[in-house]
Formats: sequence, C-alpha cells, structure tokens
Amino acid sequence: MSLLTERPPAILGGTPIRPNGPPEWPADDAFVRSELLKLIDSRDWGRYHGPHVPDLCRRLADYHGVEHVLPCSSGTAAVELALRGVGVTADDEVILAGYDFKANFQNVLCLRAMPVLVDLHPETWQLDPARLEAAVSSRTRAILVSHLHGGMVDAPHVRQIAEAHGIALIEDACQSPGAKLYGRVAGTWGDVGVLSFGGSKLLTAGRGGAVITSRNDIAERIKRYVQRGNDAYPLSEMQAAIVCPQLDQLDARNEHRRDAVRRLSLRLSDVTGLTPLQIPTVDVQPTYYKVGFRYQAEDFAGLPRDLFAQAMRAEGIAFDAGFRGLHLIHASRRFRAADDLREASRADAEMLTLHHPVLLEADSAIEEIASAVHKVREWAAEIMERKGRFDTQKTAEV
Repeated sequence: MSLLTERPPAILGGTPIRPNGPPEWPADDAFVRSELLKLIDSRDWGRYHGPHVPDLCRRLADYHGVEHVLPCSSGTAAVELALRGVGVTADDEVILAGYDFKANFQNVLCLRAMPVLVDLHPETWQLDPARLEAAVSSRTRAILVSHLHGGMVDAPHVRQIAEAHGIALIEDACQSPGAKLYGRVAGTWGDVGVLSFGGSKLLTAGRGGAVITSRNDIAERIKRYVQRGNDAYPLSEMQAAIVCPQLDQLDARNEHRRDAVRRLSLRLSDVTGLTPLQIPTVDVQPTYYKVGFRYQAEDFAGLPRDLFAQAMRAEGIAFDAGFRGLHLIHASRRFRAADDLREASRADAEMLTLHHPVLLEADSAIEEIASAVHKVREWAAEIMERKGRFDTQKTAEV
C-alpha cells in the first residue's frame, strides 16, 4: 500500500479525500449573475414575451447551423415534440436502444406507438447501427438515438440506414450539447435534434429544452401542436437569458472537460476493471455530462458496482450507476425486442457514471478522483467483509 491507500477509505471510517463533497452545479457564474441582475432591472424576468427567447433561438440556430429552433419546457418535452414533428402516431414503431433514458421510451408510449429496442455496440455501449436493419418493419416511423455518458452513436451510419428506409432520424443531444462527430455538431445529423436545459445539464436553466431542425414541415407540425392560444410548452424569458452566456462558454468548457477526461483516463490506465467508454479523437469529440465507465467487480475483489459507487461518494466523488435497461424495467407487452439485448443487459449491470462538475475544477481534482479509486480498490476486500453494514440500493442516473 502507498501512504495514501494504507489509510482506510471513508466508507470504513477514514477521512474522505474530498471532505467538502462534489462541487455544486450550476457553478457560480459572473456572466449568468450579470444577466439575472439585468432581468430584475428590466422586469423581463416576469414577461410572457420579450427579447431573450428569440435571442436564444437565434444563437442556437447559428451554433447548430439549422433553420428552426423551437424552445420548450424540458428535454423530455423536446423528445415528445420531435416525435410528433416527424409524424409518429398510434400503432407506429420507434426504434431506440435497449439502454436509454426511460423518458424516451415513455414518450413513445405517450403517443400510443410501440418502442422497438435494439442492442448496444459491444465496444462503445451506444446504439449499434448494425442492429437496425433487423428491427425495421413496415410500421417503423422513426429511429431515436441518444449520445450517452460521453460516448457518441455512429450517427452517419444510422442516418444512411434511416434514409434508405425512408425513416425519420431523431437525435437526442440532451447529454451532449456541443459534441462533434466528424466536425458536425450533435443534434444535426438527423431530421430533428433535441436539447435539454435541465438543472444538472451542461447548459442549465433549471428546466427547459429545445427542438432543432432544418425541415419546415417538422417545425410547422410542432408549432401547430404547441400553439393553443398560448404556448403549451413554454421556455421563460428568464430561462432563455441565463442559457445565452453559458452557450457562449460551451466550447471552451467542453474542451476543458475533454482534457480532464483524457488525464483521468491516463491516471486510471493501470486499473483493470474500470474502463472509460470513449476517449476523444480527432473525429469524435464527445461532451461529458457524465463520464461512463465499464465496471467489472471481479477486478475489485468482487465488490458490487453499487457498493463501489457508494464508497466513492463517501470519498466526496459523484459516482453513480447508469440507467436501467429499458427491457428490464418495462413489461414485455410494452415493447418489441429486435434482438437479445445482451449488451444492454451488461450496461444495466456494469455501467458507472461520474457526474460532470468536477471536470471543470483544478487539475488536482483529477488526482483526487484517481487516488480515491486506487484507495477503494486497495480496500475492496475489507469493504466486502463488512458489506452488510451498507445500504447498496442502486442509485440510478437521471
């Protein structure tokens, strides 16, 4: 043991490596603070209509190179509107990964359509385009892909398949604003993309979202649905105003996060059983709302994934389990499985995620994360001996 690891981890009564816990989000931001003060002085914060929502829409359109931005009340609402925009109706089928945010699955059901689940790519744990052909049927209306946990779906391949079958492609970029694949911004590979401004997201207004598209028919269909005398899914002036300065900083912050993940990956390269999903390359520039890892308990003295995450949280580092596999939390009559979903089941059992705020901290934060991992690994057998003391209920990501 090193001097650091010879002391017990916090879960066994030792001193946490980060006694103040994970950094809070949203972080204090002078530009956001300035916008809030301007809102108070102008009273724009309480207006139904004002300059800030149109300004945000223009900025998002320029950033993504799209014709239409339709702001809305959440990322979940944005997915629903995107589904409606491409014409999904009762008895249609929508293909999505067996491992995804459950609201995407439920949005399909909300439209009385049928989710069709396909497996993940075994190396990236993102939706596997090679599984799509077998999933397509005469009822397939859309493919919904999500870039998750710092990984990116092979969107060009998915788009090629969608176009060949005349199927709409919806790209969920709620976790990946500003990510780039072959130089193209996430959310723009499909017929329509969705963004989230939720409280924990990289662009945050507490709540909110947006639909982005260059297709006039999709934009018009969404507008007709939401306009009911008033906007039924509104984004407020205050929310729009505080997203704008964050958008200005997004590229720089994303690069900072990517650099942090590169350094963390190097520091953990000697740790078998904890493997990052995807490392940035020239062609793939992900963003990190969460940093996804494959966790293999056998390399940690059999320490269960959820107990490892609990031990890391005790050290002040925000590790959690990932999503649940959609096929494991919904009745089989609610979906059609296009294959055995083996990798989705593995992701359900083995995915670990690190929450993003720590990636914007000083370089020392990366050393603290790595030190905590090594400490928990060194003491894994002792933690296992006392595991009956700990509540190991799975804490799923949101």
